[in-house]
Amino acid sequence: MKVIDDDMFMSGPGDSDNAEFIPVLTIDDIHISRDDEVPEELPIMPLRNSVLYPGIVIPITVGRDKSIRLVKEYYRKKKPVGVVAQKDGSVEDPGPDDLYGVGTVAQIIKTLQMPDGNTTVIIQGKRRFQVLDVIQTEPYFRATVQPYEGSSEVPTDKQFKALIQSIRDMAVQIISRTQRLPDEAGFAIKNIDDPVFLMNFVASNIEVDLPTKQLLLECNNIPEMAENLLGILTNQQQMMELRQQIQSKVRNDLDKQQREFLLNQQLRTIQEELGGTPNEQDVKELQAKAAKKKWSNEVKEVFERELKKLERTNPQAAEYGIQLNYLQYLVDLPWMDYTKDNFDLKRAKRILDADHFGLDKVKERIIEHLAVLKLKNDMKSPILCLVGPPGVGKTSLGKSIARALNRKYVRMSLGGLRDESELRGHRKTYIGAMPGRIIQNLRKVKSGNPVFVLDEIDKVSGNNINGDPQAALLEILDPEQNSTFYDNFLELDYDLSKILFIATANTLSTIHPALRDRMEIIDLSGYLREEKYEIAKRHLIPKQLKEHGMDAKQIAFSKDIVMQIIDDYTREAGVRNLERKIADVMRARAKDVVMEQSDDRKVTRDELRKVLGVPMHHDEDEVKHLMPGVATGLAWTSVGGEILSIEVSLSRGVGHLSLTGNLGEVMKESATIAYEFIKAHASLLEINPDVFDAWNVHVHIPEGATPKDGPSAGITMLAALTSAFTQRKVKSQLAMTGEITLRGRVLPVGGVQEKILAAKRNGVTDLILSVDNERDIRDIKEDYLKGLNFHYVNSMLEVIDLALEKEQDHNDLDYNKYLLNLRTEVIGFKN
Repeated sequence: MKVIDDDMFMSGPGDSDNAEFIPVLTIDDIHISRDDEVPEELPIMPLRNSVLYPGIVIPITVGRDKSIRLVKEYYRKKKPVGVVAQKDGSVEDPGPDDLYGVGTVAQIIKTLQMPDGNTTVIIQGKRRFQVLDVIQTEPYFRATVQPYEGSSEVPTDKQFKALIQSIRDMAVQIISRTQRLPDEAGFAIKNIDDPVFLMNFVASNIEVDLPTKQLLLECNNIPEMAENLLGILTNQQQMMELRQQIQSKVRNDLDKQQREFLLNQQLRTIQEELGGTPNEQDVKELQAKAAKKKWSNEVKEVFERELKKLERTNPQAAEYGIQLNYLQYLVDLPWMDYTKDNFDLKRAKRILDADHFGLDKVKERIIEHLAVLKLKNDMKSPILCLVGPPGVGKTSLGKSIARALNRKYVRMSLGGLRDESELRGHRKTYIGAMPGRIIQNLRKVKSGNPVFVLDEIDKVSGNNINGDPQAALLEILDPEQNSTFYDNFLELDYDLSKILFIATANTLSTIHPALRDRMEIIDLSGYLREEKYEIAKRHLIPKQLKEHGMDAKQIAFSKDIVMQIIDDYTREAGVRNLERKIADVMRARAKDVVMEQSDDRKVTRDELRKVLGVPMHHDEDEVKHLMPGVATGLAWTSVGGEILSIEVSLSRGVGHLSLTGNLGEVMKESATIAYEFIKAHASLLEINPDVFDAWNVHVHIPEGATPKDGPSAGITMLAALTSAFTQRKVKSQLAMTGEITLRGRVLPVGGVQEKILAAKRNGVTDLILSVDNERDIRDIKEDYLKGLNFHYVNSMLEVIDLALEKEQDHNDLDYNKYLLNLRTEVIGFKN
């Protein structure tokens, strides 16, 4: 029998260090206790942390003076007492308000004097009562009471019997699963036939809080108590099942960990016999590399700290691989490993000239950089940006610069780059984290001062959901900031100032202004026919011979053949298409050589036509101006300069102006300005004002699928419209470019060098430009200007005087006939 200190704790079945007190009562005893009368007054004994139910016998330890006096007096008198649960078990001297209002009449069965001096009292519950009023507090509580009974009728229906059986079964299951209750408790539950006593017995022994037990005591009827008790038992059973699942899982996890530990210990022993564990070998390799490394004290401290962390990390953990990868990057990066520059300027110039024909401005800039670096020996490398059409050698120039400087070469394409992390890297806490591509390439090249080509910088995306790559490039390409470049993966500053960055772009318009400001812009224009021939002879043909496994004895290109390929099949600013056409011819010749069908090693015109087909371009047809209303302009594109043919047609109507050819808003405005200027100066141009109301004007620019825009076609629009209205043809082999205003001025335009090259490719001999563009002509090489006559103008009337023939053309156009009739009428009127 287990008893608990003071009369504050339940001491019935529940603890396991002593035998439990299990009451065995007969049915008659139970019914007699229900019929006992409740006195009008009862002494009240507080019971802490427990509730006494009718019919239940429990032992309690009495320790308070009031309780001891009450027990002695009423045990001697063999009179009943009232037992009421205490609301708060921590109150040592409870008052009337600290007790519940419903309790149980109890009979003191026996008192025992324990060895430790405490008194143990065995009490049995009889009936429930309700406290009406406390009439005495000393020497113990005494109160007026009344019976607390609801419906005492025990149902006999099937539903109630099923309810009682569920309570019995569930209680037995709970007892079988817990170690706190003895097996005898389950045996007793199975043998209790009275449903009310069964519920009281189970309620007395379940492990729930005091308010819940008091709630069961205060139930008004038997079915209500049965339902509440079943709900409590169900909740307890679920909690026990969940607890057992958790314990089972923890036990399984511990078993697995113990098994892995034993296996790892065995594996470690085997590996030590074979020469050490893999993680120890990793640490030794890292230490060996670090011993030879030249780096700052800051990097060294970080490495040593992270290496200690690696030694403490379990090799089976995911963090081990991340930590090892980080340390490998630290020891593999060229922190202070630099190649020695070759300052032989003559040698550098020879290499640049041998690899690239032309590009004198770029070569001169590189030689200047080498000269300053040789004198100062600590100059930060400049940030160069080579801008020009495709195929002019921007990217390959980087290789030549690296060879001239005796530096390593790295190329990184930025085309389509959208994620800032591609440049700055990811934080190493992420799975699969890596440094940015800048750091990755430096690790690959094993040099801290390579020539680093950032290809297609104009194709980098701007601000988006993944950050702004252009903003990241601001730090990389700023000589004042890139000495402390921060990569998210390394979490250390890295010095990029010794790197010679060379960016390439086709256009500056898509590059952020702040990024443009950090770079030294060098424009690369297209090549002349003669330059393309030299490039083909020195570089393209030898390269293709090697790639096709042929030699000069099997195929030979004469100058005329190369020039024909340039003129008829590859009108471009660069030489990329020229190389493709040469490769086409070589493949055809390689087939003939293998099949033994070729005797002559020289490529002929017939062979060229057979392999490449009909010529794609026709010389000078577009600038001959065979009829009035046609003029040739010059345009700039991202792939170089192009000629622009403008056609004007007049038809009878109401003076409507139509514009076609996929024109942009600016170009449409230029056409409107030119048309209004002609109308405003009709008398000076000897045009009858009536024609503007009687004839519709249609302006068209061929190749309608290609979008066209910009103001530089202004004077070409003017010349074409004036030519149509006056029926005076525009001079042949004449092209022009310039912006116009309503006041009749001609403004300068850009892209002059590319436009001049386009003019030379198409057989133009005369060019009309704004006076303000004369300064651009002075910066262009003499070779580019050879064979061209430049006419500089201030006003739009000067353009008309220079561009148009003096005599009116005679043709079958309706408007021409209209002018002839009009002139005849004027002559007749004068006569």
